[in-house]
Amino acid sequence: MTSIEASAALVLPTDTGTTDVEIVVPVYNEERDLAKSVRRLHAYLHDEFPFTTMITIADNASSDDTWPIAQRLAGELSNVRAVHLAAKGRGRALHDVWNASNARIVAYMDVDLSTDLAALLPLIAPLMSGHSDVAIGTRLSRTARVVRGPRREIISRGYNLLLHATLRARFSDAQCGFKAMRAEYARALLPYVYDRNWFFDTELLVLAERAGLRIHEVPVDWVDDPDSRVDIVATAIADLRGIARVGRAFATGALPLRDLRQQLGRQPIGLPGVPPSLARQILRFAAVGAASTLAYLLLFVVLRAGLGAQLANLVALLVTAVANTAANRRFTFGVRGEGVARHQLQGLLVFGLGLAVTSGALAALSWISPDPSRFVEVAVLLLANLAATVLRFVLLREWVFSTRRPAQTASHRAVPDVETLP
Repeated sequence: MTSIEASAALVLPTDTGTTDVEIVVPVYNEERDLAKSVRRLHAYLHDEFPFTTMITIADNASSDDTWPIAQRLAGELSNVRAVHLAAKGRGRALHDVWNASNARIVAYMDVDLSTDLAALLPLIAPLMSGHSDVAIGTRLSRTARVVRGPRREIISRGYNLLLHATLRARFSDAQCGFKAMRAEYARALLPYVYDRNWFFDTELLVLAERAGLRIHEVPVDWVDDPDSRVDIVATAIADLRGIARVGRAFATGALPLRDLRQQLGRQPIGLPGVPPSLARQILRFAAVGAASTLAYLLLFVVLRAGLGAQLANLVALLVTAVANTAANRRFTFGVRGEGVARHQLQGLLVFGLGLAVTSGALAALSWISPDPSRFVEVAVLLLANLAATVLRFVLLREWVFSTRRPAQTASHRAVPDVETLP
């Protein structure tokens, strides 16, 4: 972890403790555009922005005249400072400056000012009011106005779709260079953000979302910078590695999401009269059950002609029961570690009870109507499965995956998983 250099790298105003918003502008070899962009941003903040601000130019080890220009701007303009880092990396600059900030809100924007500055107040206002914890500009909203080539458009949309599919992200645009965050939440999350380059934004946002923070999105007017120095191929490879690393961290429980939620006061909202864990488990069990029921019915219909109703019911229920137990073990009740065989054996016993319910329903139907239509048969099985599902949830919660199980040795106790998104 690289810290800010403590040499003549800093030019600070006299009172940073009362600053509302600190806006970081990370730069690397930007001698051509730096002065023009910072003066434009400074003028906008002075003339039109209602909160007190600090502009921090964060130089990422530039090899041209970027750093001397940054020092000159810090000396000439009020509420502008310059920070020099010994190594490259936008994420490194944001991590170090944000972590040391005394402002209430920390933000950043790209030096090319591709985003219309009129979006800055809508970005900051929800954070100042306390309504939201993180705010991001989005180029992918229907109301955003974006000027860029088809190549970058496809890459951007493809990347965000990948995030939705792999990390279950809900925000729309991970990489827009226009973001802000309440400083206390930034300081809480930054120790867990590993990346110091372009994936920093994504990792911080995914962690913030999983920790229960509220993310506000602002549609922006955005014009692509044709002189961008981003290596798209290298960045894409690094992003894929980052997605894999973060996914592993969530899967293995390496990130203390439960503790972070508690620390940040972002515990899940419970239903009146229902314990939060029960409400969460019911929702996840219902999702797993819906998928299992659909798979069961499809298997039954496919196997019915060749095996007959009873045997088709047995095979379909057995196959889906094994998959259902595994899914509920991991996603509904958050159990990891040893005990898989025992849980599957107990799950099969629960399956036996479900089989008795559904088979009994088929037998009763045959007694009432010796030759029922396929529609009636499937409808009866569906109702019987609903009853068996309620019974299954109760037994899985209170017996198979019960947290009130008699004490076991630590090496054999199933380990509860970290919090995951519903």
